[in-house]
Amino acid sequence: MQMFSFEQLDTFVRVMESGSFSAAAASLELSQPAVSQQIRELERRLGTRLLERVGRKIAPTAAGATLLGYARSLLDTAAEAAEAIGRHAEGVQGTVRIGTGATACLNLLPPVLAGIQQGYPGLQVIVGTGNTGDFVRRVEQNLLDMALVTLPVSSRALRVSVVLEEPFVLIGPGSARKLPRLVAPRHLAALPMMLFEPGTNTRQQVDAWLLEAGLRLQPKMELGSVEAIKEMVAAGLGYSIIPQMALRQDDRRILQVRSLAPVLTRQLGLIVRHDKPVTRAMRVVGEAILAAAGARR
Repeated sequence: MQMFSFEQLDTFVRVMESGSFSAAAASLELSQPAVSQQIRELERRLGTRLLERVGRKIAPTAAGATLLGYARSLLDTAAEAAEAIGRHAEGVQGTVRIGTGATACLNLLPPVLAGIQQGYPGLQVIVGTGNTGDFVRRVEQNLLDMALVTLPVSSRALRVSVVLEEPFVLIGPGSARKLPRLVAPRHLAALPMMLFEPGTNTRQQVDAWLLEAGLRLQPKMELGSVEAIKEMVAAGLGYSIIPQMALRQDDRRILQVRSLAPVLTRQLGLIVRHDKPVTRAMRVVGEAILAAAGARR
């Protein structure tokens, strides 16, 4: 039996955790044929099949299941060794893959990323935007190192750290009839509302706040982008409930912004796999996000 490489083991683990060659290729930034070639070479060196197709998914053979546990342990040990050696070198190096929602990406991360770029030029942060459900799955599958998401998140595979609690506000057209200083659910019953798309944690929290007051709204529009919502409201097409973080100074000049009563808030949290070794690079990114969130309180 010939010796295999850590690169081949990493590819094998990613294929197993994502359930497909294409997802593993995307996370490794390789072509799908390159991933397939690494798996074939690993099987050749070990002298046995490691994978098989079960429907549309890739599953381990008995030998593959045995290797998976060893592979994870070896890769974790290698990461810990690299981390320990890295302490003897100057600076923080490496790549951190993080996912977050568009609102946090636009309004919380820019100073974080600028500070990291200035203070740690050897550290690369790759950011993807999307929704909480997708990022939970991608962190569980080790396709992302961490994600900044709207809580709650229920997954035994993940460690969740609360980063920030922020209020929601009602926004309305600046030219419309003036809204009350504090807006209650009853004030919204007759208004044309534009809300986030169903299924997102943010939409679920808004719906729950309304239902607690006995109000079930039929929104005029359902949009996936807070920036699109603000544009629609500014154009006089309706009203919306959005996270306060999404407001910029210019928005307050053209929109009516009101607090909600009772108060509605959301929590943002960092999620990381329980069994993932936390590298220096990940610590730098996580601490920078916590510092930026603390500055907003």
